[in-house]
Amino acid sequence: MTHISKILDIQTLTHDVKQYKVEKPKDYSFTPGQATEVAINKPDWKEEKRPFTFTSLPEDDYLEFVIKSYADHDGVTNQLDRLVVGDELIFDDSWGAIEYKGKGTFIAGGAGVTPFIAIIKQLKSQGELSGNQLFFANKTKQDVILEKYFRETLKGDFCSILEKESAEGHEHGRVDEDFLKKHVEDFSQHFYVCGPDPMVKAISKTLEKLGAKPDAITFEK
Repeated sequence: MTHISKILDIQTLTHDVKQYKVEKPKDYSFTPGQATEVAINKPDWKEEKRPFTFTSLPEDDYLEFVIKSYADHDGVTNQLDRLVVGDELIFDDSWGAIEYKGKGTFIAGGAGVTPFIAIIKQLKSQGELSGNQLFFANKTKQDVILEKYFRETLKGDFCSILEKESAEGHEHGRVDEDFLKKHVEDFSQHFYVCGPDPMVKAISKTLEKLGAKPDAITFEK
């Protein structure tokens, strides 16, 4: 089913990421980690649907998306970046393969953190956050989405790693075999991986090499 909803609020989170709150259709449902296809309700953009993850909780009275815009080409995210409160989004019902299956380690690259935002919010609201950790890989410090929230919520269970710069409070490099050996004590736990395809494939392969069971690694297929 297709829904059309007005944008209620827009917040800037980083230099190229914004958070959009939109009206929630009656009886609309989703599970934390799920996404939907979104388009802009404007003549040239109605058919240009792209997948975005919900970052609100199912019980919230609004829907929320955290979206990175790519200014180097005139695509949907660039158009989304220009929208104002009162503009409308078109979206479908929810879908997605990333679902919380038990305590474990979340590994995100850039905007790939979005499915984990709602999951972490839900675990916090249920008092179930302890025992889960998040590794968040980005190019530079200014790219880290919701850093303050993750540090306050996860405390020592949050680790930020930067590829292109060294900064206090952040590891330097990539989430590779050495990093995983250093930060993961138990490879029999659940792992949740989301980010660019090459990263997801490389990390999944490395996790299996280190002893993770393939069916304990969750990622968007």
